Amino acid sequence: MSGTVAFSPEIIAQHQLTPGEYQKIVDILGREPSYTELGIFSVMWSEHCSYKSSRVHLKKLPTRGKLVVQGPGENAGIIDIGGGYVIAFKIESHNHPSFIEPFQGAATGVGGILRDIFTMGARPIAVLDSLRFGRLDDPETGARNRRILGGVVSGIAHYGNCFGVPTVGGETIFEPCYDGNPLVNVFALGVCRKEDVFYAKAAGVGNPVIYVGARTGRDGIHGASMASAEFTEESKQKRPNVQMGDPFMEKLLLEACLEAMQTGAIVGIQDMGAAGLTCSTCEMGSRGEVGIEIELDRVPQRATGMTPYEIMLSESQERMLLVADKGREDEVFRVFKKWGLEAVEIGIVTDDGKLRVRHHGEIVAEIPNRELADEAPLYDRPHTAPPAMPLAPAPRTTDAPTVHDALPLLLAAPDICSKHWIWEQYDFQVRTNTLTRPEQTDAAIVRVKETGTSVAMSLDGNGRYSRLSPREGAILAVAESCRNLSVVGAQPVAATNCLNFGNPERPEIMAQLVEAIEGMSDACRFFDTPITGGNVSLYNETLGDGIYPTPVIGIVGLMKTAAPVTVPFKNAGRAVMLLGGAGTCDETRFGGTQYAKEIDRQLWGLPPALDLEREKNVQAAIREIVAAGLAESAHDLSDGGLAVALAECSFGPAAIGAQLDIDSDLRPELLAFHEGPSRILISTSNPTEVSAIAQRYSVEAPVVGATIEGGMEIRQRGNTLGSWDIAAIRAAYEGALEANVR
Repeated sequence: MSGTVAFSPEIIAQHQLTPGEYQKIVDILGREPSYTELGIFSVMWSEHCSYKSSRVHLKKLPTRGKLVVQGPGENAGIIDIGGGYVIAFKIESHNHPSFIEPFQGAATGVGGILRDIFTMGARPIAVLDSLRFGRLDDPETGARNRRILGGVVSGIAHYGNCFGVPTVGGETIFEPCYDGNPLVNVFALGVCRKEDVFYAKAAGVGNPVIYVGARTGRDGIHGASMASAEFTEESKQKRPNVQMGDPFMEKLLLEACLEAMQTGAIVGIQDMGAAGLTCSTCEMGSRGEVGIEIELDRVPQRATGMTPYEIMLSESQERMLLVADKGREDEVFRVFKKWGLEAVEIGIVTDDGKLRVRHHGEIVAEIPNRELADEAPLYDRPHTAPPAMPLAPAPRTTDAPTVHDALPLLLAAPDICSKHWIWEQYDFQVRTNTLTRPEQTDAAIVRVKETGTSVAMSLDGNGRYSRLSPREGAILAVAESCRNLSVVGAQPVAATNCLNFGNPERPEIMAQLVEAIEGMSDACRFFDTPITGGNVSLYNETLGDGIYPTPVIGIVGLMKTAAPVTVPFKNAGRAVMLLGGAGTCDETRFGGTQYAKEIDRQLWGLPPALDLEREKNVQAAIREIVAAGLAESAHDLSDGGLAVALAECSFGPAAIGAQLDIDSDLRPELLAFHEGPSRILISTSNPTEVSAIAQRYSVEAPVVGATIEGGMEIRQRGNTLGSWDIAAIRAAYEGALEANVR
C-alpha cells in the first residue's frame, strides 16, 4: 500500500498512542500504517471507544437475567417487558465536549443516545439526564460555570424538544471538583415489539453497505480521542472536536430508519457515533465476522477537499450505516427519499474480514476488523488504594446553627433546591405517556400503552459518598435508585451505568474505579438488576485536578399503569409513618451529608452505613403498601435527611405540612439531617394496615406524627427542634437556583 511511513514519536503521541501500541499496529498490519490507518487505530483504540483500562474489571458486573434480551456489546441493552414488547435503554456521557462547547456538546449527547436506541429498532419515549457542574457563586469560576450550566440545559432542551422526546427527570449536582470538568450523562429509553429488534451486525457477502442521513463534515474529528485525555489549556480551543447537531434531521432519520426496518430489506444497522464511519464499518464487520469495503468518493460530504483521514474520523451527527439484502436496495432508497434524506451505496460486504477503504480508487486503509474493533490493548493498570479522607471533622470555630436555622439554608443549597428552572425548559409531557411531573415523584414513569404496563426510571450517583468510599458509594447509588423505583410501586429489573472518573494511569484513581465497579457489581447482584450496558468516561481531569469518582446508575422498573404515588402530602389529619425508622448515625458517617457540605463546609469519614437485607425488606414493604393503595404520599429520605424530605413533602399545592415527634437518642442535627438509607416517609389514613405489612417484612414503621395545614414542626421526645412556615421555606427552596444562575 502506498503512503505508509514510519511515524515520528511526536505524531504517535499526538494520536494518543503509546510506542507499544504503535508497535502492535505495525505487527497487525505487517508494515507501517498509512496516515489514515493511524487515525483509524487511534480512535478505535482510544479509551472512549475501547475501554482498554476498564474492560478487565467490567467483566465483574452481572449482565444476565431472566428478562435480559440483549446485554452489553450492542448499541443499547434490551429487556422483555411482556406482551410481546421490549424496552431498549442506555446511558452515555458527553463530558469533554460539553466543557468546550456546552450547547452543542449537550445537544449532540442527547442525539447520540437517541440514535443508540432507535438503531436497535426501538422508538425513544423518554430521556433523563445526570448533570454535574462547578460552583455558581465562586468569584473565579462562577461566571464560566453559569455559562456552562445555561448552555448544557439549553442544549438538552433544544434537542429533546425539537426531536419530540420527553426529558422526564434526572439529577443536578454542584461541586468544586467539577469547576473545570462538568459531567453530562444522558439516559434514553425506547420501546418496540420483540421481533422488531435490530442488531449492528453485517452479513451476506456481496450485500450493499448504505450510508444514510446527514452529509459528512469536519466537525467532531478526533472527538473520541479528545474524550480520552485530560483537559489542558489547549483543550479550550478544540471546538472542531465538538459535533454539531440537527434534531429535526434526526427526527426524520428516526422515522426513515424504523420504516426501512419494516421492509425486511435491512440486514444490520449501526449508528455513526464516536469514531464515525470508522466505528460503524469495522464494528459491524467484526460482529458479523465479515469484511467491509467502502469507497470514500461516494460518501456524501458537506465540506470540499476532505481527506480520507477526515472522512473516516468525522463525527458529524445524524448519520447511520446500513447493510441491506442485495437486490432490495431500491426499497431502502425509496423510504429515505420519501423522508427527504440521502441514502447512498458506498460499499459492499466482503468475505476477507477486513476493513478496506478506497479513495479515488486507491486503497488508503486495509485493516483486519476483529483486531481493530475487538483487540485493542487491554490494561490491568496498577491500583493501590483510593485517596484517604480524614475520619473526623476539624473542630468548629463557630457554634452550630440550630435545626430551625439550618433547614432553610439546606433547602436553598444548590444540590437540594428546586431545579424547576432546569426542567421547565424541557417538554416532559410530549407524546402524552409521561405519568409524573419532575420533583413530584421519586422516579420518572412513562406508560407503554400497548401492554398496559409502565416503566419507572431513576438515575442516581453521589460523588461525595464515592470520594469517601468508592465501593460503598456505588452500593448506595444502586440501593437508592432501586428504592426510588420501589417508592412509586415499581419492581427494579435492570440497570445501565456511566462511570465517570479521573486519570486511570494514576494508581489511586484506578483504585477508585476498581472499587466502584466491584461495589456496583455486588449491589446489582443483590437486587437482581443486571447491567445491560453503559459507558465509561475516564480522564475527567483539568490541569491535574480530577473530579470526585462519580459512578452513576440508571435503573428501570416495571409496574402496572396506575396513578402514581407522589411526594406531597394531600390532606391534613393523616398519620405520618417513617418506614425503616429514624435510623442511627455516628459522627464518622455524617461527613458526606449535605449538612456537612453546606453547614460545616467539610468532607470526612465514611458514607452512610447500609444494611442490604434491611434495604431489600424496606423496598419490598413499600411496594406492597403502594400496591394496596395505602400510601397517600411517599418519599424516600436521601440528600438532607429527614428534615429536607419532610419539607419536600410539604411543598404540594395544598401546602399541607406535618408535625413530627421522633423518639431518638441522636443529637438534634444528626436526627434531622443524617442521610442513613432504607427510610421512607409515608402519609396514610390506614396506619394499622401499613404497620401490619411492615411487620411481615421485619421493618420498623413507627407513626411519627400527623399532617397539618400550613406549617411544619419537628420534635424530639417532645422538645421542639424547629418549626417553620411552609410558604417561607418554600420560597427559599424554589428561588435559589434561578437567583444563582442570574
